[in-house]
Amino acid sequence: MGKLTNFFERAVYLDQDGADLAAVRRCLDGDRAAFEELVLRYQRPLFNVALRLLGRYDEASDATQNAFIKAYGHLETFDATQRFFSWIYRILRNECLNALRGKRTFEPLSDGVLGADRPADTIEDVERQRAVQQAVMSLDIDYREVIALRHFADMSYEDIATTLGIPSKTVKSRLYTARQRLAESLSAWKVR
Repeated sequence: MGKLTNFFERAVYLDQDGADLAAVRRCLDGDRAAFEELVLRYQRPLFNVALRLLGRYDEASDATQNAFIKAYGHLETFDATQRFFSWIYRILRNECLNALRGKRTFEPLSDGVLGADRPADTIEDVERQRAVQQAVMSLDIDYREVIALRHFADMSYEDIATTLGIPSKTVKSRLYTARQRLAESLSAWKVR
């Protein structure tokens, strides 16, 4: 049996530009079912990023759903020279930021989201997962975002830069800083 991970076998958004543009055009021409293709293609990666940004399953689910609703309602504003994933990601990011503004304290993920329901998990594995999640959630949103996109959506530096609208060097710098802060936060796990 293969190892269970949060990662996809391949990046789902990198080679889809032509298919995305065709679906958007069909949708704008009145084919409402065409948007379903986009939802099916991007729902999981967007949800995974939202979960890493927000830390709660229900909030991530709401943010993802709201992002798709807003994208559908404003599809005519999509710039066909840009990637659809980058465009909808920005909508999702704004939804997540709005949710975070109303949230004052971190609430850890439930055991079900962390995967404690798998029998092979030990108590230490669950504790380690919880520590990692808390460390990620303690990062500023800019650092948390690049960690989520790089490590949970498996995006390249260039794709992250395009998606966030920042230079690639800034992505690398934020990732370096985020990793250093995570290493500091999780240093107690090194000695175990």
